[in-house]
Amino acid sequence: MSHEDVFNPQQQLQTLPAPTSLPETGNARKHSRLLWFVTIPVALCLLGLFTLLSKSRTQYTLAASTQAAAAEPVTVVHPQPGNLSEELVLPATLQAFSQAPIYARTSGYVIRWNADIGQHVTNGQLLAQIESPDVDQQLIRARAALNQAQANLTLAGVTTKRYQDLIKSNSVAQQEVDQNNQNLASQQAAVVSAAADVKQLEVQQSYECVTAPFSGVITERRTDIGDLINAGNSGTGAELFRLSKIDVMRIFVSVPEAYSEQIKTGMHVSVQLTELPGQTFDGQVARNDHAIDPATRTLLVEVDVPNPGGKLLPGAYGLVHFKLSSCPEQGRTPQGSHRSRFRQHHGNHKRDQRAGFCGCQSAGLSGQRHAGICPRPSRRTTAGK
Repeated sequence: MSHEDVFNPQQQLQTLPAPTSLPETGNARKHSRLLWFVTIPVALCLLGLFTLLSKSRTQYTLAASTQAAAAEPVTVVHPQPGNLSEELVLPATLQAFSQAPIYARTSGYVIRWNADIGQHVTNGQLLAQIESPDVDQQLIRARAALNQAQANLTLAGVTTKRYQDLIKSNSVAQQEVDQNNQNLASQQAAVVSAAADVKQLEVQQSYECVTAPFSGVITERRTDIGDLINAGNSGTGAELFRLSKIDVMRIFVSVPEAYSEQIKTGMHVSVQLTELPGQTFDGQVARNDHAIDPATRTLLVEVDVPNPGGKLLPGAYGLVHFKLSSCPEQGRTPQGSHRSRFRQHHGNHKRDQRAGFCGCQSAGLSGQRHAGICPRPSRRTTAGK
């Protein structure tokens, strides 16, 4: 056994850890608990204070923005005397003043045509010619019948005169004289009938020449050489031409019911076309149908536009500008100055009504806006009337 293995009680006691003091450990635990009890309430108080400050700042910001939005600047404008006009713009389609389809009054074959689309023709000008052999033969036969009737009438006249001379000497019976007088009257009627047949066939033959009923422009041609034409306006291909009179254009406009009372016969309007920008054509209200369409609640108005140069074409799309009067004898303010006035509260508007004036505002479909102040009769003045 070595010297290091010998048991040494003093050395063993020195290696053992020193025992901890129990009173010091209990104090530390109490101090930690007290610290938590203080820290949690303080943290809650700080959190509540932060929330209150945030809410107060939000309310202040909302109040400031609301006050800024409510405070709108107002510009004072003095109205000038004048009439407040309103422009009503409505779409419309141009039509020819007169338009007629041309039909044939006799049956036959087209042997030639003398007018094509876009050609200007005059009243009575030959457009096409039709060959009708049946009518020609009927006319020849009717003329021969007329000649025969005229010959019979001549013979009846000579015979009647001879019998009238013989009755004076009692050479013939009165019955024979009466029969010859009756035969003369019958032959006269036959001549009149035959002459009427000839006249009718001559008119029918004249229809072989298709002429223009009025001056205008050919807008359609629906026939060609060799076509078989049926008399009248029935059957396939019966229409030969379509003629339009365009020296004056006709426009039908549907005016809303709210503006119908302001549309007067004779008032001038302006017409603009999309294919002719920058050009304005003067027109005049010719008439209206004096009835409101219950389906569309509109008044049908006819506007006539002179077209001496032929720039306006049938079927073109245009805009018709009506200059209407909203409030007569009222004050007129510049464009855009009425917006701040009419955005005020109802209290200001009531003060205007008590003062005897009301705000008037007009807005046409063209985008121009104006405002005015028109006199409003007071209750006392109305009662006095």
